[in-house]
Amino acid sequence: MTTMDDHRQAAIRRIGAKRELRLHLAVYLVVNTMLIVIWAATGAGYFWPIWPIGGWAIGLAFHALTVYFQRPVTEDDIEAEMRRQRPDDTPRY
Repeated sequence: MTTMDDHRQAAIRRIGAKRELRLHLAVYLVVNTMLIVIWAATGAGYFWPIWPIGGWAIGLAFHALTVYFQRPVTEDDIEAEMRRQRPDDTPRY
């Protein structure tokens, strides 16, 4: 595979990850809006939707962090991991 093919595949994966994040955000907004509507329709007492909204927001934030701030795996990362996993040639007693 050429470097151009590698870059193309990386770009395709990144576009897919961004689309998945946008879908996750849209579902988050729709579902939580419905929870707020249910809360309002049932008397608007204690604001219980804060719990699913807050919990889900944490998951959404971690999803966004992985999409926008996690660096891709490089050949150097792979080689370093392979070196760490290589067994020692010296026997241990």
